[in-house]
Amino acid sequence: MLKITKKHVLNLKILRFFIIPTILVLSPYFNNIQDAKAGLEFQWDQDDNYRRLKWFQKENKRKFRNKIYFFLRPSDRRTDLLKINLAIPKNFKSTLNNEKISLCKVKIGGFESRTKCLEDIPADFEIKTDESGLRSLDIYPYSPIPLNKDSYGIVLKVFNPKKSGLYQFHSYGQRKGKSFSTYLGSWTIVID
Repeated sequence: MLKITKKHVLNLKILRFFIIPTILVLSPYFNNIQDAKAGLEFQWDQDDNYRRLKWFQKENKRKFRNKIYFFLRPSDRRTDLLKINLAIPKNFKSTLNNEKISLCKVKIGGFESRTKCLEDIPADFEIKTDESGLRSLDIYPYSPIPLNKDSYGIVLKVFNPKKSGLYQFHSYGQRKGKSFSTYLGSWTIVID
């Protein structure tokens, strides 16, 4: 009986020798479980006219330097675009500079490749603020953005706001041959 008890104690010591270091080595990997993204967007007021557009941001933490890509894919454009208007949410309190805004032909990344600008599109940028504090960004490309198989992106290099939350940007485009802008879609970005 004494030999069996000694054998169990020895087995537990050996088992403890292997299990405890394994847990200590793997514990940093368990901390990142909370960073899993769901890939689900919840809309409070479902509207048939709402069009969700794709976007990508490098950093989603508060007060961090960020690079946000707002994509206009071929399916988002029906004709050539003469002008793009980006409505910036009122609570997105971040400084915008014309030098930190660009329009480019973009390669949308995935699992094996990164999102990057392939070619800069020359354009004029105008930031407007009205009396109520709403801001908008008007983009006037030197030549119309053509309706082709290329994806285009509006790139903002900004510092994220101090408050976390959801920020919804709306886009409007003036089509070739029209004198008014129509709704293209919306981007909902997340700042944690």
